Amino acid sequence: MISKEVTVLNSVGLHARPATYFIQKANSYKSSLWVECGDRRANAKSLLGILSLGITKGTRINIIADGADEADALEGLSNLILAGFND
Repeated sequence: MISKEVTVLNSVGLHARPATYFIQKANSYKSSLWVECGDRRANAKSLLGILSLGITKGTRINIIADGADEADALEGLSNLILAGFND
């Protein structure tokens, strides 16, 4: 199990369209993936779970990956967030 903390940079945070892109990317990996925001954790492959975290611009989140492709998953999701979803 590995994790990485990143800051959400895009203008609307992880809402609607960016959250959809995020979970689509997460679902392309076999590893179990979670997002932690404060003391709450959600399945990174669940749109409802991600939206329930209420992640806005500037929020620091922790992405956690556990599985065969955990390093690739962590890198891919981190890069997507750091690129600001090409906002």
